[in-house]
Amino acid sequence: MKAAILPLAAILPLAAVAVAVAVAPAMAREHPNEIKIMEGHKKRSQVVSPLPHTYLVEDDIPDNWNWDNVNGKSYLTKHLNQHIPHYCGSCWAHGAVSSLQDRIKIARKGEGHDINLSIQYILNCGADTAGSCHGGYHTGVYELIQQTGFIPFDTCQPYLACSAESTEGFCPHIDTTCSAVNTCRTCGGFSDSGGDCVELDYFPNATVAEYGEIGGGIFDMFEDPAKRVHQIKAEIYARGPVATTINADPLRDYVGGILDDETASTNTNHIVSITGFGKDPDTEKDYWIIRNSWGEYWGEMGFARIAAGKNMMGIEDHVAWVTPGTFTVENVACSEDGKYCGGQIQNHGQAPTSTKFLGQTYVDPSVEFMAMKEAKSGLRTKLGVEYVFETMRG
Repeated sequence: MKAAILPLAAILPLAAVAVAVAVAPAMAREHPNEIKIMEGHKKRSQVVSPLPHTYLVEDDIPDNWNWDNVNGKSYLTKHLNQHIPHYCGSCWAHGAVSSLQDRIKIARKGEGHDINLSIQYILNCGADTAGSCHGGYHTGVYELIQQTGFIPFDTCQPYLACSAESTEGFCPHIDTTCSAVNTCRTCGGFSDSGGDCVELDYFPNATVAEYGEIGGGIFDMFEDPAKRVHQIKAEIYARGPVATTINADPLRDYVGGILDDETASTNTNHIVSITGFGKDPDTEKDYWIIRNSWGEYWGEMGFARIAAGKNMMGIEDHVAWVTPGTFTVENVACSEDGKYCGGQIQNHGQAPTSTKFLGQTYVDPSVEFMAMKEAKSGLRTKLGVEYVFETMRG
């Protein structure tokens, strides 16, 4: 029997139905709000040093600044994709941690290999303060690091895209509780050959000295947008990338260019880092350079440009900054199986006894700036005294 040949008028409705069936699941997919302030996040800031906008005026800041290209050199650490090996709503951790490790690289003037920090540790231990695969907050990450006293390097705990409550992929089958072995571990061999996974008492880590948020106060909605932009630019230019909330919906299909959609909502559901800013030479349009945590296949090699000065997609509302405290530059050497560290048998959970890390302490840029300012002031005073003295002699 020959197949019946349907007229075009009959085929089109069927095709439309087929397309509708195929597209419906994608259209029905809901993207979760990945911004969530946890109950245990009580301290939104810890500020000691002068903030950059208090000592930098607008003329001190160039129109174009990009930490991914400073005289041809990048001061950014590696890109990650929060959604592999399966979906995890951990943008808040990626934005916060990448900003911290970028600032460590900047403090080291780009010397040495990159220090990458463990986002998985934040997911393992941050449920009450920082967040989980179902959302969290950037300053919660910084409070958690101050609470626990460190964040390990990511070779202690690579990213698994899992937290305790997640049922995605292999997450239900692995242990992501906050424990010593889930802070830093090594596995000395195959289990059927007698190998075992053990915690490490000594491991390279970084700490947080200060952190805070530009915006977020009840009166900030009345603040001059230009003043807010200056505060954000000064922070980025002086100390490095920042983390910020944003409406991710216009970003999902972004393919390049300056995103400037004044119809976009300022209700935020995602967190990214801002790594720089610029001005388009043709349109004179100011923009932010953001780094997303969706991998380098997305956008402009993982980056996007967002119109600045108009709170596009809520990007200027809740901008968080952090300064490192110390970071390990020389480790306490451990054996491959983790039995010995620093030539001693590990205590496994007990307080380390003798060996210490060699850490580098972060120096806030304001220290150097204030020193230069005082030196110039002293020079002017000296020259003034000499002038008065010469005048009196004359």
